[in-house]
Amino acid sequence: MKMKLHVEISSVFLFVFEHRNMKCISCEGKYDGDAGACRQCYEDLKAKVAFLAMSNRYPLTFCTDVVLLASDNGHPEGPAGGMAHEAVLASRSPVFKALLHNETKEIHINELWPQELGAFINYLYTAEICLDQDLARKLLVVAEKYQVHHLKDLCQKFLVSNLNRDNSLATYTFGHHHNDKQIIDAALMLITNNIEKLASSDEYAELKRSHPQLVIEIYEHIVASSTAPSVRSSLPSFQFNN
Repeated sequence: MKMKLHVEISSVFLFVFEHRNMKCISCEGKYDGDAGACRQCYEDLKAKVAFLAMSNRYPLTFCTDVVLLASDNGHPEGPAGGMAHEAVLASRSPVFKALLHNETKEIHINELWPQELGAFINYLYTAEICLDQDLARKLLVVAEKYQVHHLKDLCQKFLVSNLNRDNSLATYTFGHHHNDKQIIDAALMLITNNIEKLASSDEYAELKRSHPQLVIEIYEHIVASSTAPSVRSSLPSFQFNN
């Protein structure tokens, strides 16, 4: 009986050991479990599948082509466009759905240049995109406007995870322009931790000139987040040019 119990306990420990520190097939990070993917990657994949799932409410007869038009920037030949299927657009965005049900055949997306529009259309079909700072900001605006929630979340995560001292002020300003608390909070924390170096930069001087209220918010956050009596004396000069 004791031998059997010892074998069963050993088997349990062996099972637990084998299922610890597994490597995620997506991000290659370590995790506990045997699902093949860590929890974060699993949730991301589940969200992508849900995003790509076509609703049964859209039959194949609802497949008339529609044109998406980018900003033309005054080009003499007019705006460049990309073709898409109504069924796909309607399933990705409730705003597109409303427009298309009103028999709209052309949709102008003036926030994007032609190449950026192409990336957006490709994302609507594949849920895949290669982001940089500029594209992430533009697509976040478009995703919010057309309620493409999966893309908006992806752009938010990209901007937050790629924050650094050099882009923190620009990202902070962008977050305020679009009332994005997640981006504002992340950028503000980084700015607070690097204020002495940032205060001497050209970007900071431009921020004081163009958006003085944002600089005031930065200082209020610094003072509120520190209890040290020397905080005020150590802060950079807080002056604005008239």
